[in-house]
Amino acid sequence: MSCLRLICYSFAVVCWLSAGWPAVAQETIKLAYTDPFSGPFASGGDEFLKNFQYIIARKNAAGGPLGRKYELVPFDDKLQPAEALIALKSMTDQNMPFVMHCTGSNVGAALIDAVSKHNARNPDNRILYLNCGALATELTNEQCDFWHFRFAGSVDMRAAARIKSLPPDLKKVYLLNQDYLFGQSIQRDSKKWLAKLRPDIEIVGDELMPFGKVQDFTPYVSKIKASGAQSVVTGNYNRDLNLLIKTAVDSGLDVRFDTFLSHLIGGPTAIGAAGDNRLTSIMEFNSNVPVDLKVPAAEKFATDWRSSGHDTDFSALNFVTMIDMLTDAINKAGSTDPLKVALALEDMHEKDLLGQETIMRKEDHQLLMPYYAGVFSKDVKYDAEHTGFGWKNYMTASAADLTLPTTCKMKRPE
Repeated sequence: MSCLRLICYSFAVVCWLSAGWPAVAQETIKLAYTDPFSGPFASGGDEFLKNFQYIIARKNAAGGPLGRKYELVPFDDKLQPAEALIALKSMTDQNMPFVMHCTGSNVGAALIDAVSKHNARNPDNRILYLNCGALATELTNEQCDFWHFRFAGSVDMRAAARIKSLPPDLKKVYLLNQDYLFGQSIQRDSKKWLAKLRPDIEIVGDELMPFGKVQDFTPYVSKIKASGAQSVVTGNYNRDLNLLIKTAVDSGLDVRFDTFLSHLIGGPTAIGAAGDNRLTSIMEFNSNVPVDLKVPAAEKFATDWRSSGHDTDFSALNFVTMIDMLTDAINKAGSTDPLKVALALEDMHEKDLLGQETIMRKEDHQLLMPYYAGVFSKDVKYDAEHTGFGWKNYMTASAADLTLPTTCKMKRPE
């Protein structure tokens, strides 16, 4: 090859590499996301998807991890483990490094097992499960796994905050929960913390109900009335909570609803003015928390959410923490390799949007974070779902308060 031809060839190669480099640098990092986007619990999945779209758009605008952008890829699991496993197969076929999932501990348990087995068989095509809302305590205890990180408080943590927040004059409670892994975990841990913290409270009813199948809650409301309960302590969420509350309001049932999840979509609307000072929830965040703590940046985050066309109050602070921690772990690892990212996530300490300390505990991959007890009230700056009522915070359980023992015996990759 002549000298001139060699120079021209070299120049062409350099130009080709230079032209190709931006495309490589800008390759997106795919975040698979599976939740129910059809069926009776679709409203929750749709709302969480909007939360993630909002959070990820802001993170991408700030530069993203390794100078790349996230790409959110949703999969509908219909709140069915079998559907989630079909979705997981599609994710791994496409070499997606991360799967996010928020709704249903039954789905969460199936994903933990399937991800662990897949990664053992396919060390060159691993996937990391980022759990933003499958809450059953078992998932970071006896079912804990190296490839699973939970960015939400366990039922045990929430139950400790829930029972601690009950008023001193409350003496009779009715426990009503969904009959599957999450509801059973709520039932067990509520009883445990009632015995530890409030032995003066009598459990006058304790019932598990079919998950997502009850159309008429009148029989349940009648039993609650007959029991003499002052409060219904329930982990029900979405349609199972909203229909219960609506039936109770329509029948004139005069009790407190001390819930775990009524701040999520539909709960405020279902009870409306009837919830004034008698509907409570345990939550990661609501728009009035930054007002109370005097954190303008967090308040702006919540008001920006509202002004961008959303009717609901932003409550998913743990979603923000999850994306922040994932981004920092990818940057620390210098890679999207699930093993390297998992090792970077372990024992990560970060301040959340409110400036509160959060820790990803290495022993069980459980995020340690604060929780807030709120009561539905007019006496707030920001309302929920245009009801004129919002969440007035009356108790904070710090991350230290909720650092509970774990029975996890994690097997780590060799």
